[in-house]
Amino acid sequence: MAPTLYMVYPSPPVRAVLMTAKAIGLDLNLKEVGLLSNDHLKSDYLKLNPQHTVPTLVDDNGFTIWDSHATMTYLVTKYAKDDSLYPKDPEKRALVDQRLHFESGIVFARLLRITKPLLVQRKGTIDKRDLDDMIEAYTFLERFLQGKKWATGDFVTLADYSLGASISSIGVLVPIDPNKFPNVTAWLKRLENLPEYEANRDGLALFSLIFKKRLSKL
Repeated sequence: MAPTLYMVYPSPPVRAVLMTAKAIGLDLNLKEVGLLSNDHLKSDYLKLNPQHTVPTLVDDNGFTIWDSHATMTYLVTKYAKDDSLYPKDPEKRALVDQRLHFESGIVFARLLRITKPLLVQRKGTIDKRDLDDMIEAYTFLERFLQGKKWATGDFVTLADYSLGASISSIGVLVPIDPNKFPNVTAWLKRLENLPEYEANRDGLALFSLIFKKRLSKL
C-alpha cells in the first residue's frame, strides 16, 4: 500500500511534500481534507493530528507524521534511492536544515501573516509592515543564493522544494522584482524547469485564484 497524505492542493507545505514524493518516485494515496466543512476538526482527524494541520502523512504501517519538513525528511530517509535530497554528510545536512528552518520560521510564518487576514478576516489589502517583512525575506534568500544554483549549493535538496512552494506562492501576493532579486528569480526559474515542479503547479494555480480575489481592493 502507498502512504496516505491528507492534504489540500493550495497549501504550500502540501505542495512541498508532493514535489518530494514525485522526485523520489513515490506514489501517495491523496485524501483531500475539507477545511471549509471543518473535516480537520473532526475527531477522526484529530486522532491522527491533534494540531489539525495539513499535510498529515499516514504510512502503510500506521506510522503518522505531520509538518511538511518532518514529512519530507521522513519520506526521503525511508524511500529515496540515495541521500542527495537530504545528505547524510553533517555539514551538507546542516545547510539543508538551516534552509528548512528559515522557510518555516521566516518565509512561511510571514506568508501566514499575509494570507490569514485575507482569508479569515476577508481583508482586501496587505499591511505595509507585512509587505516590508516579505521583501526582507526575499533579501535574505537572495544572499543565500549568491554564487549558488540551488538553496544550499550545486544540487537540488529538500530545501528547494520547501522554499520553492512558499516563494512561488508569495510571489502571487508580493511580486518578486527581478532587478532587485536576480538570484531568487533565476533560482525559481530553474526550479520550474524540474519534472517534480509539476506537483506544485495545480495547487499554486488554486492558491493564486483564491488570493487574487481577496486582493481586489488593492
